[in-house]
Amino acid sequence: MKILVRNLSRDTIEHDVRKLFLDYGRVTECTLVLDKETGTSKGFAFVTMPNVEEAKVAIKELNLTMFAGNKIRVKFAGH
Repeated sequence: MKILVRNLSRDTIEHDVRKLFLDYGRVTECTLVLDKETGTSKGFAFVTMPNVEEAKVAIKELNLTMFAGNKIRVKFAGH
């Protein structure tokens, strides 16, 4: 299941996002979206978790929680 994580701190790195979701299960992909001009984070990422039940728990538990100083929004991103 692909998950969208929004409102990330601009200082957050991909490793931090992956680590956050690993507490809920296996992560097969984690992509922090970067600005092509500056190479800095655009403040959102996509995380893929193959187990749908683990992904649903991660979404429920992490949505609207504080992470690296920001209240993040986590939701199903589609296929």
